[in-house]
Amino acid sequence: MPTSSASTTDASAKPTAASGGVQSLERAFDLLERMADAGGEVGLSELSAASGLPLPTIHRLMRTLVACGYVRQQPNRRYSLGPRLIRLGESASRLLGTWARPYLARLVEETGETANMALLDGDEIVYVAQVPSKHSMRMFTEVGRRVLPHSTGVGKALLAHTPAEEVRALLARTGMPAATEKTITTPEGFLDALEKVRRSGYAVDDNEQEIGVRCLAVSVPNSPTAAAISISGPAGRVTEAVAESFVPILQGVAAELSVALSNQTPA
Repeated sequence: MPTSSASTTDASAKPTAASGGVQSLERAFDLLERMADAGGEVGLSELSAASGLPLPTIHRLMRTLVACGYVRQQPNRRYSLGPRLIRLGESASRLLGTWARPYLARLVEETGETANMALLDGDEIVYVAQVPSKHSMRMFTEVGRRVLPHSTGVGKALLAHTPAEEVRALLARTGMPAATEKTITTPEGFLDALEKVRRSGYAVDDNEQEIGVRCLAVSVPNSPTAAAISISGPAGRVTEAVAESFVPILQGVAAELSVALSNQTPA
């Protein structure tokens, strides 16, 4: 890996009083997250305005990130997230699925239905973990499968608290193709569904991704990355009546998973 060009005697490299961490590292990761929030490409002035850091400091940090391959400088002088982050993200997603499996297994034990975990990756939903039901008739979603958010319970759960204009922009980019005759295919219809999620605390896919399949989903609160868990099964088993007992189980497991994912052991 290329050597960092930031001077080790610079004040930004000193440990922070609050966390005992290295300030330059904290700042660099903060900039990467701000770039991701902005869609992956930004200018230095935008980063300065968003972070409150002076331009010289941002330029020095970005130069180091470019040298390491985590950021690329575009021909238009703007900066974008670099390809080296892809390997880190793929490895982290696999680990996230591994960490989630015991919690999903509990969902299967307590509900009897297949349990899933999904993330919002760009404009798509990606499934990162699944534990199948023990029923002979059960649902199966391949880990790594990508779907559009508008036709899934996890998609609704993940987007429920996203500003309406951002949801509209996402739907404009992806389109809203109908997977079944019950798929929501208009932005207004989808925004209405998100309002129901906010009121009830859970999302439903009612035959919208696949006829005969019903899913209940909740987001994982305060997850390091936007995540949701769900149970899915035949519509005849995952009824509105069982939602009253299944949803509290989903919410409880999501809260416990949130604690597990955010747990940090000091070095």
